[in-house]
Amino acid sequence: MLLAAMGASSMTAQDIGRDSPPGISDGRAILTPAPGPAPRINGPRVCGCRPGNPFLYRIPCTGVRPVAFAVAGLPASLHLDSATGIITGRAPAAGEYAVTLRAVNSHGSSERSFRIVSGGKLALTPPMGWNHWYAHYGRITDSLVREAADVMISSGMADAGYQYVNIDDCWMNSPSNTDPLRVGSLRDPAGNILPNRHFPDMKALTAYIHARGLKAGIYTSPGPRTCGGYAGSYGHEEADARQFAGWGFDFLKYDWCSYDGVVQGDHGRESLVRPYRIMGEILRRLDRDMVLNLCQYGMGNVWEWGESTGGQSWRTAGDLGVELDRVFDVALKNAEHRAWSRPGAWNDPDYIQIGYIGDARAEGGGLPSPCAFSPDEQYAYMSLWCLMASPLFYSGEMGKLDAFTLNVLCNPEVIGIDQDALGQSAAVARASDTTFLMIKDLDDGTRAVGMFNRGRSPARVAAAWALLGVQGRQVVRDLWRQKDISVSDGEFSSMVASHGVVLVRLRPATP
Repeated sequence: MLLAAMGASSMTAQDIGRDSPPGISDGRAILTPAPGPAPRINGPRVCGCRPGNPFLYRIPCTGVRPVAFAVAGLPASLHLDSATGIITGRAPAAGEYAVTLRAVNSHGSSERSFRIVSGGKLALTPPMGWNHWYAHYGRITDSLVREAADVMISSGMADAGYQYVNIDDCWMNSPSNTDPLRVGSLRDPAGNILPNRHFPDMKALTAYIHARGLKAGIYTSPGPRTCGGYAGSYGHEEADARQFAGWGFDFLKYDWCSYDGVVQGDHGRESLVRPYRIMGEILRRLDRDMVLNLCQYGMGNVWEWGESTGGQSWRTAGDLGVELDRVFDVALKNAEHRAWSRPGAWNDPDYIQIGYIGDARAEGGGLPSPCAFSPDEQYAYMSLWCLMASPLFYSGEMGKLDAFTLNVLCNPEVIGIDQDALGQSAAVARASDTTFLMIKDLDDGTRAVGMFNRGRSPARVAAAWALLGVQGRQVVRDLWRQKDISVSDGEFSSMVASHGVVLVRLRPATP
């Protein structure tokens, strides 16, 4: 067997002492080393854009500020603010531009190759950011969104590569609501959709987000109402898309919701495709890059056709918030669709829900409280999403981020597996009901391997070279601890905590 599980009754004290550092966390152990004072450029190594459209990219970089940024080979239509690392301007003519990002402070310097691909594709790596839903539900306001943007900068999330600040449902007016500030006319006399009074100036809100080098996302439904009963876009698709672009949004979550009533329950392929094809075609015509997320819960094998509608990502299942006790099952089901994962086309199993989150099963979603996941479960959760090349959207309370949650969210080596330019979703190899591997080829020819244990007791998991597709002596790097832990030949094995993970990267050992 390529994987072997050993029950706790077989585990000796010597085994625990030897193997618990890579495989088992200690209480709320913070495994990720704190960023050093010298600059370190993080995030993707490629971004996509459409020629002539507004361009915005904040170079993700840790290190003591001030940092002086520079970019060698930057197209003439783009401008770098050397103090902030924010690149703005208009996307260059169609083509691929190889540039070099540089960062210098009093403690050292960092350099990173980066490609700007101007053409027809967006989201060449999985989008990363924050979405309000599982923290604030129908309580979302302009001030909470601004707070999220500020915290994304101050917490270091942006320096790890998070860039979207996304509003979900409940920003529009509703015909009726317990909050009178969310009730009003759905549209003005010209047919333009109206935000509710908690969002007094959408254009000012996106400007606030953009000024920090971040991008803004918004939400609507192809039906007449959203899931929360607010104004949807049915019959107003073109006007709403142009309004969102005019306000300055960079991302659209398009949620099926009441469209079921439009098609009267017809879930044939054409009925499922049509509303997303309509919106995708509209977005392609806009003079603004807007990533399109298809939120229709995996109906009709959306992963097979989502890209053809103009979408860049698509939900593959229902709301994860109501089945957080099934994270492993949801991930393994999502991984079955790995053949459709590639740059510009991402399977989306829903958001990262750790830290302080609401309760999706409670009336109104409940107020945020500490998540029920153990530390090992949180490491496993993030590892699964990164190995699957899933969009990484945190959906917890930004105002209550703590050191442990940030350590899970912001490890640049773990995020690097998600943001790898090859865009591959890991293959799953199972040998029992409780242990499995996820194996991911990376753009530089190395392998990332997640060793998971779904069981109730610690277990030993082994990864054989024949299964991983590698040969000879390999340096095994623990990505959560950011350190090399062995040079192995033939296989690597480790104890893995209950509901935990060992996440490693293998590279050939030098002679």
